[in-house]
Amino acid sequence: MTPESRARLEALGVVLRVYRLHAFMSEDGLRVVNPAVEGCCGAHPSDVISVRAREDDGGRAWFFTSWRHPVAEAERVVDAVMVIRELLDGTPGVAL
Repeated sequence: MTPESRARLEALGVVLRVYRLHAFMSEDGLRVVNPAVEGCCGAHPSDVISVRAREDDGGRAWFFTSWRHPVAEAERVVDAVMVIRELLDGTPGVAL
């Protein structure tokens, strides 16, 4: 993970914690957990968010889920927070 990617993920984590999600860095990226709802495969819904270039957007940096689904452009932290909150709201089958 590059220092720039780590900085972007840490900034995202700060905002996610404001919304009462647990967010902490791991070697794979930013692990985000919603402790407010029960999960289907674990105690609580969670995912690991990463930053990488999105080729179909000119190689700009984007946040991605662990399933490699794009979340939002890395410059659009508020948009990423909204998508991640919806993703981890405990509703099965949330479409990205």
